[in-house]
Amino acid sequence: MKRSFNVTGSCNPQYHYMVSLEDRLQKIKKTLIDTGKYFVINRGRQYGKTTTLSALEEYLKEEYIVLSLDFQQMGTEDFADASAFVHAFANALTELLEINGLDDRAELMAPLQEILSRENNSLKELFMRLSRMCRNSAQPVILMIDEVDSASNHQVFMDFLAQLRSYYLKRDKMPTFHSVIFAGVYSIKNLKLKLRPESEHQYNSPWNIAADFEIEMRFSSSQIAAMLAEYEADHHTGMDTEAVAEEIYAYTSGYPVLVSSVCKRIDETICGTDGYESPQMAWTRDGVAEAVKRILKVSSPLFESMVKQLDSYKELRAMIEGILYQGIKIPFSPDEKAVSMGTMFGFLTEKNGQVAIANRIFEMYLLNYFMAEEAVQSEIYAKGGSDRIRFIKNHRLDMDLVLKKFVEYFSGICVDKDETFIEKFGRKFFLVYLKPIINGTGNYYIEAQTRDERRTDVIVDYLGEQFIIELKIWHGNEYNERGERQLVDYLEYFHQDKGYMLSFNFNQKKEIGVKEVRVGTKTIVEAVV
Repeated sequence: MKRSFNVTGSCNPQYHYMVSLEDRLQKIKKTLIDTGKYFVINRGRQYGKTTTLSALEEYLKEEYIVLSLDFQQMGTEDFADASAFVHAFANALTELLEINGLDDRAELMAPLQEILSRENNSLKELFMRLSRMCRNSAQPVILMIDEVDSASNHQVFMDFLAQLRSYYLKRDKMPTFHSVIFAGVYSIKNLKLKLRPESEHQYNSPWNIAADFEIEMRFSSSQIAAMLAEYEADHHTGMDTEAVAEEIYAYTSGYPVLVSSVCKRIDETICGTDGYESPQMAWTRDGVAEAVKRILKVSSPLFESMVKQLDSYKELRAMIEGILYQGIKIPFSPDEKAVSMGTMFGFLTEKNGQVAIANRIFEMYLLNYFMAEEAVQSEIYAKGGSDRIRFIKNHRLDMDLVLKKFVEYFSGICVDKDETFIEKFGRKFFLVYLKPIINGTGNYYIEAQTRDERRTDVIVDYLGEQFIIELKIWHGNEYNERGERQLVDYLEYFHQDKGYMLSFNFNQKKEIGVKEVRVGTKTIVEAVV
């Protein structure tokens, strides 16, 4: 069967190109399973949780009895009360034993059949029988539950957690599961946010027995390259697997579904199109950029979830806007609510002790989303759209003219704005103005490594041509000269001979306009507003 890149559901190496999970499975088994830990795999949507559980079940089956459930397969009625849950849970375990060919093991089946033969059962009675099952089993028993979030609205699940905890603490006298593994987006400690939102109840979880899950689930550039090498062995495209892998990683930071999405787009929709007639032309840096552009144009469950969370958590939205537009530096504290939520959903991460957007594609999507909202009422967005035709000449973007016209327009509309307003929104105005000019044809993103309160570097890709633009707040000639040198270094890194600098200057004696300067071998177009 021909393999493909998968972006829906669990991945299987028989059917899909995927990163090898061998190292991950070894670490989980050695550090968590073999030592009898209870833990939760908390990661954002489509982060490989289900794929990891599926592979782990297969990996462990020689040494352990693995009972793997998915709470999405249980209906709301199964959580109506303790008796309904106990019956549904015992029935699910029985079916698992039958599917795995273990229904002839009386020590496993008999306790569950006792539960199913009774009309009403309590959680206490369920755990008494589960304890007997674990005591009599010839192999240690492991319980896995995927999509644990599906139960987060139900008090009966919190009571189930309490029973698990109680048996765990007394397992030297009361045999129980050797290891318990949950997987979901929400942290177990946050499940009570839905049940009891009052602040004093939000974090007293019955699951404080859980060990930390510190196994890396993002893909590294070398792991992506190894996956592409398998694809290359089948298709013989002639691609440079390491270079393409590095470019994919630069956009995705190894977020699993984004890596697969880029590869799937190149393989299935870009190969053979105009400009990418051969696979070798598609599996390139430009092909990756084209795949990203197409991903950003289409709604997806991952992006829909992101919008939902931004609408629900206003503090999270405000934090992200501040990071993107103003370069605000926020110390990373996992206990701060907005940071905790953003990290849990996979939007945010920690970088050098600061809060950062998790990857470049998320940054680009968030900018597009915020821009779309701005466009509804924004005069400056409309102005960029109306000016667009004059900036595109022979399918090339005239960035010099873009800066010149922005300076003219911005100076006119912001003449009565104070310094605080311009410092807060100036860079945002330029990005809003630029968006309709390149929309549909080009992409731009903010370079995370150089972004701060004073400086933001914007990288524009337009039909294979790159433009490096530094947006900064004016802080004197010395700072400006230092900025020129920094931009030159950045141009050298990107192999560009020409760069752009847009300064927001609050000096009353400033010279508004655009000029061209030479710094070493590089040309810099400097615009001041």
